[in-house]
Amino acid sequence: MRQFDVLVIGSGLAGQALALRLADTYRVALVTKRALDDTATAWAQGGIAGVLDSADSIEAHIQDTYTAGGGLCDPAATRFVVEHSHAAIDWLIDQGVPFTRDNSAFGFHLTREGGHSHRRIIHAADATGAAVQETLTGKVRAHPNITILEKHIVVDLITGAKLGLARDRCWGAYVLDIEAERVFTLGATHTVLATGGAGKVYLYTTNPDTATGDGIAMAWRAGCRVANMEFIQFHPTCLYHPHAKSFLITEAMRGEGGILRLPDGHRFMPDHDPRAELAPRDVVARTIDYEMKRHGVDCVFLDMTHKGEAFLREHFPNIHARCHELGIDIARQPIPVVPAAHYTCGGVVVDLDARTDLPGLYAIGETACTGLHGANRLASNSLLECVVFADAAARHIRGKKAAKAPRLPQWDESRVTDADEEIVISHNWDELRRFMWDYVGIVRTNKRLERALHRIKLLEREIDDYYANFRVSNDLIELRNLVLTAHLIVRSAQRRKESRGLHFSRDYPATLDRARDTVLKP
Repeated sequence: MRQFDVLVIGSGLAGQALALRLADTYRVALVTKRALDDTATAWAQGGIAGVLDSADSIEAHIQDTYTAGGGLCDPAATRFVVEHSHAAIDWLIDQGVPFTRDNSAFGFHLTREGGHSHRRIIHAADATGAAVQETLTGKVRAHPNITILEKHIVVDLITGAKLGLARDRCWGAYVLDIEAERVFTLGATHTVLATGGAGKVYLYTTNPDTATGDGIAMAWRAGCRVANMEFIQFHPTCLYHPHAKSFLITEAMRGEGGILRLPDGHRFMPDHDPRAELAPRDVVARTIDYEMKRHGVDCVFLDMTHKGEAFLREHFPNIHARCHELGIDIARQPIPVVPAAHYTCGGVVVDLDARTDLPGLYAIGETACTGLHGANRLASNSLLECVVFADAAARHIRGKKAAKAPRLPQWDESRVTDADEEIVISHNWDELRRFMWDYVGIVRTNKRLERALHRIKLLEREIDDYYANFRVSNDLIELRNLVLTAHLIVRSAQRRKESRGLHFSRDYPATLDRARDTVLKP
């Protein structure tokens, strides 16, 4: 057994920010499934929202967040995040993140994104996440008090209830060394879930392969509430190509005159909305989904051929180059696109100290449901939330007296054998992602949700039997977490008898007068 003061599970912005804030005085273990910088943070193209300009105000940022969130944002959490936005961004600047500079009074260029009433997005060109990740990863690797465990995945949390103790709290986790194929015990006084979202529950996603809902599933099994899991944000245009997993086609292309067409060439957006291709993201995503299902096609096409080669090379060099690598000449061919799962707005219920329902366990970043995002995330609020709540969790941990850890048992493999049929895992994974896309995607109905839940229950029984009889593997752990997360998404969607924000039901198209959270209890 290895013992630490703090165990951080996940190495994106939330996890690394927390580790760096605590490492000067605590022994920190940072567990990550792949390399330290293989995270959703590194993929973030946009920026970080904050009240940084004298023409802007905290009240304006709060109001923009409320408007985007469909009336469901928690007032206290929203104000807390926005009021701490300047300090959070100052901290990142102090760490050396190379944000794009200009000659303004603030000294950094601020851009504006959809839903924002002011310029308040600080960014590093069009690759902010990569710049943040690279900066913090260097500092984490250099810190002597941070033990980095790459290519390790947490099997499950260790709790007082599971140990048969009178007092229930989190005492660490069982961790699989993926390369050594060995599970060991990792004890910690404080455990922090920073595992990101659950985009891989869907067939098409902009998320990295690591986004398998691990933290949400582990917290649920440990007895914590989850909330608002029905609110999954979809990006309307992800490149549809077998060798281009998760490659985004920016919304700026539609802003510059891109036309959405069916395979037969018909331009369909004007049939649904007078704003056509310039309608809001959720409207465009729903319309594409509807047309794909109606015609039984695998994708639609974004046509930029009328703009010409010179324009496309100048304005969209990365997309032009990437598509060219894949044999698509966007100056002469329309781009095949599909909507894709982008962001998990719900998650593990936490308070303003990032505490879950289980003492000793915290959740930050996309894993958590702080109340900030409500029914729909406002652009560039997510990276901000990571930094603010990492700081909140760090302050709470520093203020707590260390609890005396009990003796933790080793992982027991005495009654299991090596898996005989790995194909079971890959088949179930594929089946889950396909029916979640078809039945619990952008547009939902009662019948679709019932069909999904029926299939999930069959998969759960099969996976539970597999988990009980065979040695664990990375793929089995991820599949087990994905199926549980899918179950929570479906149950949350079934409870919401309205359409609000990112949840659209054909059976309940109206929005109720009163906004309520969907809270599930184990």
